[in-house]
Amino acid sequence: MPSPSRRTVLATGSALGGAALVGTLPGQATAAGPVAAGGGPVQGGPVQAGPDAWRTVLDDADLVWQKMPTTWYEGPYLGNGLLGSGIYQEPGKNAVRFNVQHSEVQDHRPQFGSLFGLARLPIGYFTLEPVGTITGLDWRLRLRDAELTGTLTTDKGTLTLRAQVTNALSVLAVEVTPSEGEAGFRWVFHPAEAKSPRAAFQPIPAGYEGNPPAEVGSYDGDVTASVQSLLSGGEHVTAWRERDRDGVRTLYVTVRHSFPKATARDKALAAVRDVARLPYDALAAGHRAWWHAYYRKSFLSVPDARIQRFYWIQLYKTASAARRDAPVMATSGPWLEPTPWPATWWNLNVQLEYWLIHGSNHLELDAVTRALGEFRDNLTAEMAAPYRADSLGIPRTTDIHLVNGGATSNAQGYGVGIPGEATPTPEVGNLTWALHNVWLSYRHTMDERILRDTLYPLLRKAISYYLHFLEPGADGRLHLPATFSPEYGANTRDCNYDLMLLTWGCRTLLESAELLGIDDDLAPRWREVLAKRVAYPTDANGFMIGADIPFAKSHRHYSHMLAVYPLYELTGEDADERALIERSLAHWVGFEGALQGYTFTGAASMSALLGKGEDALKYLGQLMSRFIQANTMYKESGPVIETPLSAAQSLHDMVCQSWGGTIRVFPALPAAWADLAVHDFRTQGAFLLSAVREKGVTRWVRVTSEAGAPCVVRHGIAGAIDVRDGHGGRKLSYEDAGDGAIRIRLGKGESALITAAGERPDLRISPVTPNAQAPRWGLPA
Repeated sequence: MPSPSRRTVLATGSALGGAALVGTLPGQATAAGPVAAGGGPVQGGPVQAGPDAWRTVLDDADLVWQKMPTTWYEGPYLGNGLLGSGIYQEPGKNAVRFNVQHSEVQDHRPQFGSLFGLARLPIGYFTLEPVGTITGLDWRLRLRDAELTGTLTTDKGTLTLRAQVTNALSVLAVEVTPSEGEAGFRWVFHPAEAKSPRAAFQPIPAGYEGNPPAEVGSYDGDVTASVQSLLSGGEHVTAWRERDRDGVRTLYVTVRHSFPKATARDKALAAVRDVARLPYDALAAGHRAWWHAYYRKSFLSVPDARIQRFYWIQLYKTASAARRDAPVMATSGPWLEPTPWPATWWNLNVQLEYWLIHGSNHLELDAVTRALGEFRDNLTAEMAAPYRADSLGIPRTTDIHLVNGGATSNAQGYGVGIPGEATPTPEVGNLTWALHNVWLSYRHTMDERILRDTLYPLLRKAISYYLHFLEPGADGRLHLPATFSPEYGANTRDCNYDLMLLTWGCRTLLESAELLGIDDDLAPRWREVLAKRVAYPTDANGFMIGADIPFAKSHRHYSHMLAVYPLYELTGEDADERALIERSLAHWVGFEGALQGYTFTGAASMSALLGKGEDALKYLGQLMSRFIQANTMYKESGPVIETPLSAAQSLHDMVCQSWGGTIRVFPALPAAWADLAVHDFRTQGAFLLSAVREKGVTRWVRVTSEAGAPCVVRHGIAGAIDVRDGHGGRKLSYEDAGDGAIRIRLGKGESALITAAGERPDLRISPVTPNAQAPRWGLPA
């Protein structure tokens, strides 16, 4: 039977998933069925996953250190989306550094642009200074509890520590139990210079200077604070107190930022006094409960031990770096180390940072949808004056309020370039691409509020900007004047980056308008664009950068291939299209020199689209061996967080894809992955997927509908099948949807279980056995 139309694919409802996006994380996360405490096989009953499933994979994924980490890229890290701490040896000293950074702390001088005047500002760090000389350590970052534990050994004794950045209270708490010889250890705070980190890498703008030095003092004898005044007004304040309870000493640290008023000090002092009344275990109880519930929202186990551990670490990292109400992740998340990238980047980084939240069922971390909706008015100022009435765009970089500072820091007086004019790098498509993330959040929840309140109005204005410049050529097709394909180095007419986003945007607007019942006067123009838009420029090697520029040099970015991934506008469903994708992919990754980590995550996901699991695994292997650091972080001149997180999405793409209205189960697995388990994986259409593969055979697939959207599943089970309700009881009717897929009618809250005909498989979810041992992440002995 024919596939559903794109209009049908977008069909919406008031979904349970939407509540997860705008609310708080529930105390439990068991949407796919009751949780079993263990026991024997479940024959034909509901899908069950005992708590030991999560405990097993998380404990196995813990990072360990039996050698001292000496850099940010080797050490443990803690965070809650706002406050972050990276931990490693103080360079050249017999001490351990605990960085203190905060995602809201930034400068407020827009006249110097986003990378200097609005840059994130470093705060400082504590050093844990033992009495004796450090001789060894044994640390473990316990993912399940989001807590660093272990022992530091010196020639005078031991320091046993526990550390967390508490989820709700946003406090760094470090408990240290010293042996007798180390009873005299001390903490020392080192304020950082409140100056853009970019100043160490790039020329400083004329007139720019750092903020005055911080002032450190004691308040009422029990709390110490470092007060950093800002030249623009306002301040950020680090306040701390140490409590000694029967020889066990706990350091409590918090950070507050205020602008334009200097109110942060009083808030920080009050906060740290309040929290210091609580012993460490009291703080830890609620913190651990939040994290336990967080992980239980989904489950994935693969037989590659190294990749499975990496995956669960990325889920930990994401929840350490992101919250819906926290700033959109800057390039390094809440942690700030020396970097030329002290801002939020919108021409790839943001998009890649948040992709994994959808499949892993963590929409509670979606800051992109929230920020674009909340700060949309700030984007108006980023447009040249003639376009502000009906257009929106987002520059390459912004601060946490989506302000670039270009309106006062460059000769043009705006942040988004004008196509066809002599403005440098008119990177026009960034907002449209960011709105694709918003569209993904809508599709994975079917929450109409996202579509109506954020996606549609912003996308309408983003596409309207393009419409000002589209002109018919001699060939009768619509063409774009010169724009910039991120990072390739020159402007080009009919830039594929923009043509591909323009096409997706017009199609999505038409479908959304129909869904929302809007008779939009721009709809005829959107249809004209889809009918008359010039073809994507290609040559013998595949996709070009644009009409004037072939792809002819090493280039890390896949901006010229967005129609393939992540937009899925071109999917290789006919032979010529598939050949074009394969040719373009091979040509792109064939140029060594400028390739970086996210080159290989993009290549892995494109390979997964083509069903090439071996290639996808090969690209992930190259990423791991060439780019991923000991603690799974990543660097390009400084810390950048998007690549490891996008690698988790590449793994998602191997395990499940749901573009085009069809859920594809296990679409691109390598042969070595004969066993696999997935539970409550969130797909487009607001479905939760659970499935198990054993000895190379998919044993069962279960889908639960949250919104009653059309359900088409390419299940991968060979031969005759049974489709029963979610408890494996009564049979459900279904239709053949072609190409190995079936169509099932499911209302809100209903489930379907797909098995081979006559089978009643064990429906427990449990970790699979790894094919081989692998070293832990961190610095094991």
